[in-house]
Amino acid sequence: MLNPRPGSKIAEAVRYGLDLTLVVGNLQLTPQQRLENLQGAMDSVEKLRSAVALKSKKDKRKVNDRH
Repeated sequence: MLNPRPGSKIAEAVRYGLDLTLVVGNLQLTPQQRLENLQGAMDSVEKLRSAVALKSKKDKRKVNDRH
């Protein structure tokens, strides 16, 4: 997969910019490991959303306190 046949769809994807090392690396993981990685990413997104919401709430309070 890392050395695709010229003219193949995989070679086309590489030319487009797809990083096959990430695909191959993920395929080497067990389904459980992939789920754990996905859960970790989802947890990070949720923490980021919470931080953005908290900051937005604080910013709105600051604006309201000025008026």
